[in-house]
Amino acid sequence: MSRQDIDRFSLGSAFVGVADQVSSTSSLRPVSTDTLDLRVLELLTARLCHELSGPIAAINNGVELLADEPVLADGQIDPDFMQDAMALVGDSASRAASRLQFYRFAYGFGHGGLMVGSAPDKLATRFFEGTRIACNYGDSLRVMPLDWQRLACNLLLIGAEALSRGGSLVLAAGPAGISVDAIGEFAALSRETTAALTSRSVQAYFTGLVAETLGRRLVSTEELRRVQLSAVALTG
Repeated sequence: MSRQDIDRFSLGSAFVGVADQVSSTSSLRPVSTDTLDLRVLELLTARLCHELSGPIAAINNGVELLADEPVLADGQIDPDFMQDAMALVGDSASRAASRLQFYRFAYGFGHGGLMVGSAPDKLATRFFEGTRIACNYGDSLRVMPLDWQRLACNLLLIGAEALSRGGSLVLAAGPAGISVDAIGEFAALSRETTAALTSRSVQAYFTGLVAETLGRRLVSTEELRRVQLSAVALTG
């Protein structure tokens, strides 16, 4: 993704290979890089809050259930009810923690920084646990520098967006670069993801920026039940 595209607030297409599917944005009024940086920050924050709102709301529901715990005829607390409420709180808290840890690495890990907490493959595995998406974090990725694994984790998030009905994500690294295959029924990237900076598509834009810092560009190919996202070497 070129600096020219960034400076004019034009994403064009987040992925090379699908640009012809969307309209040109060259007529958009130029804005400063600082303004764009602020907008990206706002949208990433909105995305993160959205991702955490579900499990946090479930924790609150569990706490409310415990506060209103029913009392049996003999004055004792229903043990089954207590167990169910505690399970709800525990599962939701675990899910929120997993999401926070994953996003801290995907969004907050600095170039050349030190890893804090679990390895990226463990973060990714826990992030997708209990969802309709299975994640295969290839061994070839696990030995790569953390900057590249950060890019890989952001690619996983885009791949997950393509699997509205669930499926599998297969992440791998090869001579051509990093790629993730999103495989599932009706697997497809939305027009928002490929074309525009919105609260739903900011993940693609941000991933393009991360790829650019590593001398890579994003490429996508789509076929029946499969979307492949790759970060390949910049050309020209």
